[in-house]
Amino acid sequence: MNSFASKLGEIALKAWFQRLTDLTSIARTEDMLKDALPDFAAELGFDNYAYLYIHPSRTYAVSNYPKEWQRRYFEARYTSIDPVVRTAATTLRAFVWSGEHRQRSESKEIRRFYSEAGDHGIRSGISIPVRTARRHMSMLTLASSRPTLTLEHDIDQIAAVTAVAFLHAKIEQHSTTPTAQLSLSLTPRQANCLKWSAEGKSMKAIATIENMSFATVNFHLNNARKNLDAVSLAQATALATKLGLI
Repeated sequence: MNSFASKLGEIALKAWFQRLTDLTSIARTEDMLKDALPDFAAELGFDNYAYLYIHPSRTYAVSNYPKEWQRRYFEARYTSIDPVVRTAATTLRAFVWSGEHRQRSESKEIRRFYSEAGDHGIRSGISIPVRTARRHMSMLTLASSRPTLTLEHDIDQIAAVTAVAFLHAKIEQHSTTPTAQLSLSLTPRQANCLKWSAEGKSMKAIATIENMSFATVNFHLNNARKNLDAVSLAQATALATKLGLI
């Protein structure tokens, strides 16, 4: 965009974060917030914005990224491999990123991810993660179609995190309708086996009740755990119960 400078100044960014805080404090409806965010991103010369909330039972986005990319991102479960999300989760600091700076040692999967994002005009940006309740995370990304992005100075972390924390609170307050979200589902057999497990039945007992082999029960329970992105069977049963899947 014409307003985009090759380098963003610390003062301009800090003022922008303050204005974002002001915006979220006066936005009375989710429509007011959604209508304002694209223009806010454009003020700094960015093409798109993306607010991403990552939670085991509800991961969603509020964004003006191309709809096709948003759909692809969640269908492919890219939150698990997205290098920007990984960096955000491990650093919890605002940072600049670029697909052009990827290392040769990165996997084909990640290189493909960068390539797909680039095809949709997402090549560089600034991401600001914040910790939410129960140690989960939300983040705001300002993205550009330009291959690289540099800053004259480090990002003011306090101003950045404060602004995104206010944004997160406002989006939660309005129960803002996502523009895309992760859809969790179970097959009938996965749900049935998980239901028995939630009631305290062992895999051996489930096999007897359902007239299945032990290996088949283990297969369905393991796939159910993976579908729910759970680290254990206990977490999978808890999530499935909470989401009304069993």
